[in-house]
Amino acid sequence: MTTARRRALDRLRRDRRFQDKLALLELVEPRGDDRLQLMFTCCHPALVREAQLALTLRAVCGFTTAQIAHALLASEAAVAQRIARARRKITEASIPYRLPGAEELDARLGEVLTVLYLLFNEGYLSSGGEYPSQRDLAEDAAWLTSQVVTLYPREPEPLGLLALMQLDLARADARFSAAGALVLLPAQDRARWERGAIADATELIARAAAFGRPGPYQLQAAIVACHAEAPSFAETDWTQILLLYDMLLALAPSPVTRLNRAVALRQVAGPAAALAEVELLASELEGYHLYHSIRGHLLIDLGQRAQARAADLRALTLTRNPAEHALLTQRVSGGEGGRTVMAT
Repeated sequence: MTTARRRALDRLRRDRRFQDKLALLELVEPRGDDRLQLMFTCCHPALVREAQLALTLRAVCGFTTAQIAHALLASEAAVAQRIARARRKITEASIPYRLPGAEELDARLGEVLTVLYLLFNEGYLSSGGEYPSQRDLAEDAAWLTSQVVTLYPREPEPLGLLALMQLDLARADARFSAAGALVLLPAQDRARWERGAIADATELIARAAAFGRPGPYQLQAAIVACHAEAPSFAETDWTQILLLYDMLLALAPSPVTRLNRAVALRQVAGPAAALAEVELLASELEGYHLYHSIRGHLLIDLGQRAQARAADLRALTLTRNPAEHALLTQRVSGGEGGRTVMAT
């Protein structure tokens, strides 16, 4: 009887949690769309994670195969195969199209946050097309993330992701010139940064930190906060940023994080130490344009101009963003304005 009573109470609690989350999902979509529900639905655990992300980006976010390939650092052929296999799996396993239950909803949170992160990145700096960025897409991703914060008020990672997006948006106006040229971090007019939005994002980071469960999005937000709070590029606390990257690598190791850490390492230990780290990533990031542009910058610092030019030319073949392409072209031609494709 005791066991049965406990099971009944557990069932009631689960049902109550599910009903609460379902009600919140309905409340947080005042625009009349159901994208957040669709994201949770598409991130089905029967699919491998890469397939979940590719399918959700295609079916819910409307990404092209090329955009998904850029977001996941994969080939277009591999992405197409993942989506085809995911659809076949759904059909063969008769996976129902329904809103997941409470426990399922919680288990899919990580993948949904990843989808929102990739959606924001595509808006913040487009992978291709006519425009270098799509501010409305980035703001939409931030809005959807704020709804996840409402849905999960006691989870720190949604707070961290929202803070990261708000910090980037707060600096967005200074990232492009009036002519649409990309302005890199050292040259940005920090007076154009939205200080109120930066303060709000910093408060979100503090709220997340209070839970005592650090995660990758919180650490990325903390890194961007170091940049946003620095009075100038020269006064940036690179030692602190390097420490945060070390923590991030311990929690979520990835070649892109190691590449970004090398940018900070250059400021602390010099270009030779940074280049040594970058060279170790060649096999993993050969198809990533920022790997080659960062490597080219470090080679320029070390006076190896012929190798730097080869790296820049390789980066040019890999980027479809018009502003990045113009900046790299300027650097290849010897223009000073394109000399630093390191941090934006």
